[in-house]
Amino acid sequence: MTEGLTVESFEGRAGEGFRLTADDAELDLTLVECQRLGGAVLEREPFSIVFLGPQAPVLPQRIYPLEHDELGELEIFLVPIAQDADGTRYEAVFT
Repeated sequence: MTEGLTVESFEGRAGEGFRLTADDAELDLTLVECQRLGGAVLEREPFSIVFLGPQAPVLPQRIYPLEHDELGELEIFLVPIAQDADGTRYEAVFT
């Protein structure tokens, strides 16, 4: 669930690991960025987070279950946005 997640949930967590498990894929992702997007604040301030994962497999955009030691189990819509020698980056935008 993402309703209770806010920018404060992820700020200060850069470098922390998240475990993604879906279908045949089990990946370790690292949070590399949390950015406030500004704009109108309705229920929560808009923000985005970016994770870095391995180069392969590149997962298609969809909702994935993620696990974090402190945040617990999350379901987040991830979109692959870039790939380089470091791995594949996935972004989630919360509005």
